Amino acid sequence: MRRYSCEDRIEHFIDIQMSRPQEPHRPFLPFGNPFKFILPKGSYLSPKLLALLNAFEESLAVRVKNLKPGDKEDILTLSWMTQAISVLCAIHTDVKTLITELEFPVCDWDEKWIDVYLDNSVKLLDTCIAFSSDISRLGQGRLYLQCGLHNLDGTSKQFMKACSSLDGWKQHINSKNPRLENCFAILDSLTESLNLPKIKNSARGKVLMRAMYGVRVVTVFIFSMFAVTFSGSTKKLKDLQVHETCLWTEAFVDLRDFISGEIRSIYSNGRLTALKELEAVDTSVKKLYPIIEDGVDPNEAEQLQLLTSGLSEKAEKLSVGLDLLAKEADRFFQILLTGRDSLLCNLRVGSTVSNQAQANNNVERTEVR
Repeated sequence: MRRYSCEDRIEHFIDIQMSRPQEPHRPFLPFGNPFKFILPKGSYLSPKLLALLNAFEESLAVRVKNLKPGDKEDILTLSWMTQAISVLCAIHTDVKTLITELEFPVCDWDEKWIDVYLDNSVKLLDTCIAFSSDISRLGQGRLYLQCGLHNLDGTSKQFMKACSSLDGWKQHINSKNPRLENCFAILDSLTESLNLPKIKNSARGKVLMRAMYGVRVVTVFIFSMFAVTFSGSTKKLKDLQVHETCLWTEAFVDLRDFISGEIRSIYSNGRLTALKELEAVDTSVKKLYPIIEDGVDPNEAEQLQLLTSGLSEKAEKLSVGLDLLAKEADRFFQILLTGRDSLLCNLRVGSTVSNQAQANNNVERTEVR
């Protein structure tokens, strides 16, 4: 299977206009019961379909529960973000498995479901591109740190050059990524598609739509946390509301409150970023810079060595974490892309078969005449 680099993705999707005009803040779900469109009162599900739905939702609940860190210090670390992307990979794969278990081919789907899926998937792909570009931007900042550390290494230290490199790092990290600007509008748009039209005469369709509702809620939440973390602002942070009858609701609300509360606390304290590894590097740079700015006193040589070593270790940890996150984000991108391509392929195959059957029927009618 072809692998797409971040540059390939950007070139491939750059002309797709996926964001909608910015609208006033809307609640995550409108007032009322969102499942009146999905599982209306009196709906009947066979024991088999009910078992499949319950198994899916129980699995989703476990995955969401496992995302809650045991310690607040583990919130929004690169390892947690990588784990969150891994969960998205798993639950999107789980939906594909559910479709197979439901024996519910795409050719039997309502056209509105297909339209919603295609629209959502391309918006998620665009958001993935934005996140990947920001991960790449943060990774490029390591070059400034390497230059600065190199100028502080050895006996002939070049403090002015080291300061210049650290200044470059600060400016680079504080720069804004224009690709992130559209993320919040896209995420707002994705919430609007959570309520689907009333489903008639399709018990399997009702199961699938409820399962996909859960997947979209978790996806939008995790992507929202990423957008807030990368943008460095809580202005668009939302406490997403979900329906209480889902088996995964309790785990989701617990995770939502835990993560959202900590993010608000982090930014209220004036920190540069909610990303722990990046904050650690920034703190090290702030401690090192004043010492080398005007030259180092011989009595500060030992402290300089300790701070330089500490910055080197933290920079390496940041770099490794960004690499792992980038790889997992790429894996999720591939899952979304192959899922979308598979659906389009199945639609084309179904259309071809239908057209061939129609042609055969016409031939038979002609022969009878």
